[in-house]
Amino acid sequence: MDPQLFRTKSIDQLISDSERPEKQLKKSLGWLSLTSLGIGAVIGSGIFTVIGTAIAGQKFEASSILNAPLLEYLIHHSATFGRPGAGPAIAISFALVGVVCCFAALCYAELAAMIPIAGSAYTYTYATMDLILEYAVSNMAVSVGFSAHVVDLFDWFGWHPNLRWITPAYLPSGLTDFAGNTLYPPGWHFGFNWPAFVIVMLLTIVLVRGIRESAAANNIMVLLKIAAILIFVGVAAQYVHPKYWHPYAPNGWPGILTGGSIIFFTYIGFDSVSTAAEECRNPQRDLPIGIITTLVICSALYIAVVVVLTGIVPWQTLLDDAAPVINTMKRLHMGNVRLAVLIGALMGMISSLLVFQLGQARVWFAMSRDGLLPGIFSRVHPRFRTPDFSTWVAGFVVGIPAGLLDIGTLADLSNIGTLFAFALVGGGVLILRYREPNRRRAFRAPGGLLAPIATILTCLLLMAGLPIMNWIRFFVWLAIGLVLYQLYGRKHSGLAAAALSAAKGEPR
Repeated sequence: MDPQLFRTKSIDQLISDSERPEKQLKKSLGWLSLTSLGIGAVIGSGIFTVIGTAIAGQKFEASSILNAPLLEYLIHHSATFGRPGAGPAIAISFALVGVVCCFAALCYAELAAMIPIAGSAYTYTYATMDLILEYAVSNMAVSVGFSAHVVDLFDWFGWHPNLRWITPAYLPSGLTDFAGNTLYPPGWHFGFNWPAFVIVMLLTIVLVRGIRESAAANNIMVLLKIAAILIFVGVAAQYVHPKYWHPYAPNGWPGILTGGSIIFFTYIGFDSVSTAAEECRNPQRDLPIGIITTLVICSALYIAVVVVLTGIVPWQTLLDDAAPVINTMKRLHMGNVRLAVLIGALMGMISSLLVFQLGQARVWFAMSRDGLLPGIFSRVHPRFRTPDFSTWVAGFVVGIPAGLLDIGTLADLSNIGTLFAFALVGGGVLILRYREPNRRRAFRAPGGLLAPIATILTCLLLMAGLPIMNWIRFFVWLAIGLVLYQLYGRKHSGLAAAALSAAKGEPR
């Protein structure tokens, strides 16, 4: 195996490269802005979309299982042959996933405080394609969720655009109306999800103009989003009937664990705080505070939402509901309150898109600075001091697939990439603890080796429970990454150039 695949870059070299004037980003963020960015990334379409499936599960007809070839069944369904819902015990699922993410957050905080450089897990582990899965693919899913809620807003005002311009071109399960009538059969059809594409491109313009302006806009959207969640919890709590919480865990631990694997998508984003490390005024102090505070606040809000949601309607009614919060409020005739929550949900998705687009551009910025991508990707705008080319490319790379693909396909692919990235970061902490035990750590994950080991094991456990099709796509994605590295990165990598100079006896 090519030894260059396992080359690493020293921390001192990472920091030195980031301090070159022509590649230096503007430092303007504090811990409060970092926390706002983190909340903006985490609370997005997930809490408004995938929790219905996590609560009620996915229903597979026995006839389809018996008649389908075994290989086809394994590909299209999970390794556990079905996904039972967590029911009201979804609150436990959120708590368990919160603990998993807490271990990962401690690892991220330790590495981010040691290596305050743009790029998140890419910088810490020198990984690439898994970060694209996390940031780019998850943003595709968020933008598709945003589009679905925009269509709901159109419906509120009585406007019904042609379906071909507001739905993805690929619908693996087809599309039906509320009466069960088939609008599109499963598969591809002529169309493009324009709301998903347009919102990504608008936010790309905002990000090119500057990190300070982006953070300020995000702060406003985060406040609106939190307000919408609190409004839902406060108003809907009046409709709670405790009888709906019984039985609390209808499918036992299998349902709770399966629910956790599905709602993991809702936690994606807290690590994106570390992508802005290089633009942080005091990263050793502010990064750990921002990451951990983000996780605590989001966990509390999530649990409050699902406790109330499962208390106002029977959990079985949320089956195949892509907008459970909004549709439940519509079912209960909450009127203007539903509109307020809908607008808050839209703001939440916009802020998620904003932060993930910021993170994706900075991953490519860091890769280019290391020679793994052409130098133009690390170009900094002379006026705004932002990686403008990377930001524009990220906009089109996310916007176009978002117009073509459905949210389920994108969310599943995003989950496995994120879990893999978290496991790599846990491994990075273990390696640095062994290789550089005396290096100053402004923040050290407590409990010795507990946090990194727990991060690796729990992430691998959750990955094992994902559908087999996810694993196939994931390995294909990694293979693409290896091919790109062999064709370009291997020859242009800064580490390769340094090794060649050393071999020739030339100064670096």
